[in-house]
Amino acid sequence: MNRRRFLAAGGTTAALAALAGCGAAAGLLPSGGGNNSVQGSAGAVLTSEVPLPPPFRAPLPIPPVLQPVRRDGGTDFYEITQHVGRATILPGLTTEVWGYEGSFPGPTIVSRRGRRTVVHHRNRLPVPVSVHLHGGRTAPEHDGYPTDLIEPAGQRDYVYELDQPAATLWYHDHRMDFTGPQVYRGLAGFHLVRDDDEDALGLPSGEREVPLMITDRAFAADGSFRYPSVDPSLTSTPGVHDDYMSGVLGDCILVNGAPWPVMEVATVKYRFRVLNASNARRYRLRLEGGPPFVQIGSDLGLLAAPVAHDELDIAQAERFDVVVDFSGHSPGDEITMVNDYGRGGTAEVMRFVVARREDDTSTVPARLADVATLSEDDVVEQRTFVFARGDAQAHGTTLWTVNDQPFSPDTILARPRLGTTERWVIRALNVEHPIHIHLAPFQVLRQDGNEPGPYTRGWKDTVNLDNGGRADLLLRFEGYRGKYVFHCHNLEHEDMMMMANFEVV
Repeated sequence: MNRRRFLAAGGTTAALAALAGCGAAAGLLPSGGGNNSVQGSAGAVLTSEVPLPPPFRAPLPIPPVLQPVRRDGGTDFYEITQHVGRATILPGLTTEVWGYEGSFPGPTIVSRRGRRTVVHHRNRLPVPVSVHLHGGRTAPEHDGYPTDLIEPAGQRDYVYELDQPAATLWYHDHRMDFTGPQVYRGLAGFHLVRDDDEDALGLPSGEREVPLMITDRAFAADGSFRYPSVDPSLTSTPGVHDDYMSGVLGDCILVNGAPWPVMEVATVKYRFRVLNASNARRYRLRLEGGPPFVQIGSDLGLLAAPVAHDELDIAQAERFDVVVDFSGHSPGDEITMVNDYGRGGTAEVMRFVVARREDDTSTVPARLADVATLSEDDVVEQRTFVFARGDAQAHGTTLWTVNDQPFSPDTILARPRLGTTERWVIRALNVEHPIHIHLAPFQVLRQDGNEPGPYTRGWKDTVNLDNGGRADLLLRFEGYRGKYVFHCHNLEHEDMMMMANFEVV
């Protein structure tokens, strides 16, 4: 009997208590406290079975931009085939990836606000898939609901109106119970939205605008991605072994699919679109020996004004749009992006080497965008959601829950009205939880009872909470009626039922 059926049947108190303690037995890294001050992430570390390469040898790859197969009026049409591919990630070894177009990361899609984007997906993988455009204001039938699947050999269109400001979005698998292993095997890619207002700012562009997808992985002896699946075929639940239900942490840091890569830069400004696409690892990024990060955008678009950070605290699924100015450096200088939450090899991410002097005409204006501020005066409903381990003795259902309830497609926890603003109080217990809400963009009103932290400015779709943390969010429900999900973006927590439905009515 698989875990989902066992838990639904009730089991025994002793057995559930044993399951509830399995995370600690697996060697959880420290997680607790508040204000993002904790080093480490919820989860257990997988160790690679092969020697890992020395850092800063592989050049940084840039995912190719996917071209539309046709344009028809106001619509751009794309085609993607999901299939098994082969990649040389570690020297001398071949890694099987499950990828969009067989690559990891998948190709980048670039859309324009005001034009409809239609992506036709073909599934040539041996398992069902569901595609979620993370951060997209999307109709429910195209949002990648966890049970809205494309079966093997199947196909379907995803239609994105994208009536939203320029932003760094990303697309990834969202199959119920198996998001963790399927994203881990490669099903993730960037989807950028552009608009005229952003174009007019004069920000770094072209080769000086670089997406950075940061992930952590472990490798098996044959070079394959090592993931602790109960069933490697991913056809029976659960998708992850008991000992890793708190999260899967790898020992090798990849950026755009390359281990600890190096990028040559000139003495100019670069725009980096930073995405944490790891299953469970959280990063505190810093440029050792380099300039500060100048943040220009958050999850869902530009900030009102640029903000300088000496470090970036980035949880799973969050995006930071930043500019880094290398003009104060000389050819030959090396600047290392480090992870202050890491240990050993995971304490380094990538390196920049200043290779040449160049002229720079790009700018970072003091005013970036008109960002509307939501008001508490407009709130029509307040709701509270607690993300925590389930109460095994009282409920006998699951390890990870929302308001003590495991995910069920048939259970609705909230019914907000279209066009209204609500206040959601989100609380996290037991370990760190990054919370992602589909459809509805939000602004952080309070964080742990204080003013919002330095990394929560602007429009967000994901907010990170430490153990015991609380965030007060103002959400605006616009665009569509229908059923959507919100969940922890620690993918192993999500797969183990830490997800819930809301329905816009």
